[in-house]
Amino acid sequence: MQIRLVQGLPEQLLSEGISILPKAASLVNNYTNEEANYISKKFEKENIAILRNWPTLSVAVKGDIKENDANTNLEKIRQLGADIQELLAKEKATYTRIYDFKKDTSVLLALMEGIFLASYSFQKYKSEKTQNQLQVIEVFSETLTEVEIEELQNLCEAVCIARDLVNEPLIGLNAEDLANKAVELGKEKGFSVTVFDKAKISELGMGGLMAINAGSPNPPTFSILEYKPDNATNAKPIILVGKGVVYDTGGLSLKPTPNSMDFMKCDMGGAATVIGTICALVDNKKPVHVIGLIPSTENRPDGNAITPGDIVTMYSGKTVEIMNTDAEGRMILADALSYAKQYDPELVIDIATLTGSAVAAIGSKGIVYMGTASNETKKKIEAVSMTVHERLVEFPLWDEYGKYLDSDIADLKNLGGSDSGAISAGKFLEHFVSYPWLHLDIAAMAFLHAKEGYRIKGGTGVGIRLLYNFLSSKA
Repeated sequence: MQIRLVQGLPEQLLSEGISILPKAASLVNNYTNEEANYISKKFEKENIAILRNWPTLSVAVKGDIKENDANTNLEKIRQLGADIQELLAKEKATYTRIYDFKKDTSVLLALMEGIFLASYSFQKYKSEKTQNQLQVIEVFSETLTEVEIEELQNLCEAVCIARDLVNEPLIGLNAEDLANKAVELGKEKGFSVTVFDKAKISELGMGGLMAINAGSPNPPTFSILEYKPDNATNAKPIILVGKGVVYDTGGLSLKPTPNSMDFMKCDMGGAATVIGTICALVDNKKPVHVIGLIPSTENRPDGNAITPGDIVTMYSGKTVEIMNTDAEGRMILADALSYAKQYDPELVIDIATLTGSAVAAIGSKGIVYMGTASNETKKKIEAVSMTVHERLVEFPLWDEYGKYLDSDIADLKNLGGSDSGAISAGKFLEHFVSYPWLHLDIAAMAFLHAKEGYRIKGGTGVGIRLLYNFLSSKA
């Protein structure tokens, strides 16, 4: 989809809201008094007013929803964008014009963001393509700039890149495929990618990644993505670590199939988020030095697979007693977090579909997070999370939770007690960090089983808008 900006506005009668005209056959430059009165009356109770004057369909969107919180208002506008996209799809519109009468760029950008993201669909394996036909949004505005349009376009496209990766089944995306996709995107957009193969991973002693890969017929990969512009404002790099389990059976601790293993192609959602975030930063030329680390493998239960009771020596040298082979994500993340130390990072953020406990705690409405970063950093990323509506909920890393990981025969276990599973996973990862660190558990939001407005069914690309805006604000 392409967004085009036309500076200025035609004469019009409506002073509130945004008009969307999806058919170019008969463009309307203004509303009649009767139409304006109709819209005003509709706005008393609703946020959308539809005018059907064949062959033109006009949709007026109320720009100010009167919410007490500005962030909530913007999210309502995004959701309105999703509603409008659904209407445009029913009309089989390929083109739409937006007239900005409110002259509030934040509202206008939120509306287009909702339309763009809601228009995504994964059609690669469909014999008959049924995706939405909207190809061009032409926006008339006196306040919006080309830079803002381009930034929005690039950010939404990055989210769609991640969605494609998450929705791709294992048959089309194993660990090597994921690494190759990162290389392809790096060449296209302008960031470097180095990929370690199985021999190099073994040579480095990444025992966590090697152990989880032991039952897989396909080799693991460890990808290093780096974007270092000449004008980077950070002296030390910010590192993003993404869990890249391209498919998770649970290993010998086998998952049940219904509502579990059947959608475990999404277990590399963290890796997709890291790739998408770096793509957005590069496309929008943000002056920030970022490194992405992606350990990737399948978790399979063949005769060579790791077994409960085994002891694994990690990249850091710590030993881990395997209590459950389905607690695999923390094992490969731990190796990557240890590897990150060599960069002397300013901040490390890992993002992963890590625990069902996070899903049980807050459902699909937010992201569980925790970490050792400063309170100032936490406040900043929490503020951004509210703005983009990828809201963060901090869980504690109290010392008492660490006792759940005590092992009689190794340095620690890879599984805690029967409760506080999301925190136990975070405490496990904490053993492998020695720098400011944040852990984001996106298990609840990375893959949805039903559409939630512009967060479509399937892979959502969650975390990209959050990390992009957070890193942009730091830059």
